[in-house]
Amino acid sequence: QLTAASDVYQLLKSIWPEDTIDHRETFMVIYIARNNTVLGYQVVSTGGVSGTVVDTRFILQVAIKTNASGFILAHNHPSGNCKPSEADLNLTKQIAEGAKMFNMLCLDHLIITEEGYYSFADNGLV
Repeated sequence: QLTAASDVYQLLKSIWPEDTIDHRETFMVIYIARNNTVLGYQVVSTGGVSGTVVDTRFILQVAIKTNASGFILAHNHPSGNCKPSEADLNLTKQIAEGAKMFNMLCLDHLIITEEGYYSFADNGLV
């Protein structure tokens, strides 16, 4: 059961593709049941050093198929800088708006590095 962004960060560190957190940007989604338990997770895309392509439809398709009540978005910044870019903010807003159409919630979006994380929810951005 996930109750805080720190819980999500620990889970992500345990499932992140080995030895890639500092080298390649990866976008992952954790699907959540109503009681905040994890239904599963999916690597949505893996890119290069400075970006990766994310398809909102794929995220929502898996959320519907798993009967998720919500989900948590996550990606890493190989640069080590946890600050969200304008593209990160826009993508999060787009995905959250799409989820509302299916009565689902984007509960958080974490940007992670080896040393720490940035939580959109903790900073009032979702």
